[in-house]
Amino acid sequence: MSVDNRPTSPHLTIYKPQITSILSITHRMTGVALYAGTALLVWWLWTLAYMPEQYAKLHECLVSPIGQVMLFGWVFSFFYHFGNGIRHLFWDIGMGFTLPQLTRSGVLVIIFSVGMTALTWALVYQYISITPGMDGAAPTFLGMAEPQGE
Repeated sequence: MSVDNRPTSPHLTIYKPQITSILSITHRMTGVALYAGTALLVWWLWTLAYMPEQYAKLHECLVSPIGQVMLFGWVFSFFYHFGNGIRHLFWDIGMGFTLPQLTRSGVLVIIFSVGMTALTWALVYQYISITPGMDGAAPTFLGMAEPQGE
């Protein structure tokens, strides 16, 4: 057999994507996103505690459209990773390995992730004013303004 006629290993161009493979890849990507988002959370808390001037700059970045997309992705990553982790716990006890069960649990993870992300952001936008009001007032939480100094 010549070198040119040797069989090649199967790769992504040969396999048809299946829900299990897509969800597995997504699980890994959301794990990386959670790592990055958690580092951002630690940075946010550090600036809040020790660097007020940097906190203001970071806050501006997080309330910008790009920052909001990043936070939205982090919240989605959390719920996806959480839901898929529960799915894996069922697998660990030997449940859910038939093809219909795999597909159904995968679809449920996606629905759970999207639904909980949407609910979380609906609550965030309902109860927290992220940007100052038209009159330049400070952001409020649950409609309560921060106490003013005397």
